[in-house]
Amino acid sequence: MKTDTYLKKLYANRFDSRQMQAKVALWKVLIDEFLQDYVPPESAVLDIGGGYCEFINQIRAGEKCLIDLNPDSKLFADADVKVLNIDVLNLDKHTSFSQQFDRIFISNFFEHLRNKEELVEIISFCFDALKPSGSLLVIQPNFKYSYKEYYDFIDHQLPITHLSLQELLQTVGFKVDVMIPRFLPFSTKGRPASPLLLKVYLKLPFLWRFLGGQMFVKASKIRVGG
Repeated sequence: MKTDTYLKKLYANRFDSRQMQAKVALWKVLIDEFLQDYVPPESAVLDIGGGYCEFINQIRAGEKCLIDLNPDSKLFADADVKVLNIDVLNLDKHTSFSQQFDRIFISNFFEHLRNKEELVEIISFCFDALKPSGSLLVIQPNFKYSYKEYYDFIDHQLPITHLSLQELLQTVGFKVDVMIPRFLPFSTKGRPASPLLLKVYLKLPFLWRFLGGQMFVKASKIRVGG
């Protein structure tokens, strides 16, 4: 089965229409109450592996671009979102994103990679694609705090902790500005999805230490020479 067809079927089976609508509502709260603070409204933003466009459609930004292999992404994207159905790990030699973006956002993507070498390649791509002083924003399952559930999804392959990700980011050349090892719960699948509860949760960081299974990271590209 071709990769794009497999992805389309996998996510269609994982989330029904009701769950999809609930996810959009949750993303709106997450953006309004947290993520938008890290994205200036005039920014050029790239969303890698953004699937059904819950983030890129709702974030306020000057330019919006999404890279995802799932062909359905184009069906869900708003008119102001440029969608590229390409493999970020196998870019054409003539395709260049050098210093194009102020922010790159990646959510729940790294765990799907096959090995550490692919993770290094993605992080390096992000470093090259960011403008000087641009930032990478990551929401990612933290294996250290979600190991019991991590492999409940068939497409989870690469275990990553906040410490291993931080080490790689710094090795590539990023400066880690914000590291929250325990942020969001591991998954909303099979649980009541309440925008109101999420809004309350985001305002009570002490709860994150008990319920958080995903990390949040903001890492900035360091200017050459300083």
